Amino acid sequence: MRIIPLSEGSFTIDGTKQFIPFDTSSDDLKERNRGSLLVEIQPFVVETPKDLLLLDTGLGFELENGALQIHHLMNDAGINPMDITKVLLSHLHKDHAGGAGILNRTLNRHQPSFPNATYYVQQQELEFAFEKGLPSYIPEELEFLKTTDQVVLLEGNGLIDGYIEYELSGGHSPFHQVFWIREKGEVIFFGGDEAPQLHQMKNRFIAKYDHDGKKAMELRQEWWAKGKEEGWVFLFYHDIKTPSYKPSDI
Repeated sequence: MRIIPLSEGSFTIDGTKQFIPFDTSSDDLKERNRGSLLVEIQPFVVETPKDLLLLDTGLGFELENGALQIHHLMNDAGINPMDITKVLLSHLHKDHAGGAGILNRTLNRHQPSFPNATYYVQQQELEFAFEKGLPSYIPEELEFLKTTDQVVLLEGNGLIDGYIEYELSGGHSPFHQVFWIREKGEVIFFGGDEAPQLHQMKNRFIAKYDHDGKKAMELRQEWWAKGKEEGWVFLFYHDIKTPSYKPSDI
């Protein structure tokens, strides 16, 4: 399987939930608001024999010409956005689902950014997004997920097409899900915001921004131990330096 990270850049985020661009070569984190976290925003394309998968969709920023940034990044990587067959959404926070839809300015509503893909999202996560709303979720940008026939609403744990395992994990958000992509002995694991950075896998700590920090910490420890044993490749959505990592490499 081929992994293509799509980095949208580095950002700081604090309690306001605003993502502010950060230049790691010149900006000083100490000059940002107290408690600011430095994160990468990094969706992934995974090419398998069956599919061209997209794992989460970024912030949904548009370029000056109106094109989605994630479409631009795909084109630069030699990927046609129209060729994406499945979009796997760990959860619907704006930094993970912002690029799922694109605004049709004629109709004044959002439509799928990947018109030939099937979207997979937990049904309870979609319901919770509209219940909770701003600032973590942007309901108006997610409305299309309720109406398009491109969406498969998942419940709990299961299997997609016999090789993509999903699990309702519920650590970062109440209905967060994680994915394992298994193909010919290879295992790629995507933990979304419950396994966002390499250093979080190696250290035990409870994050204040998680819905259930203790559960998220325990899940990270469990996944890390099993991944080391079985040789998983971990994908880290928010890691500045390490987009993917295989523990057995060391």
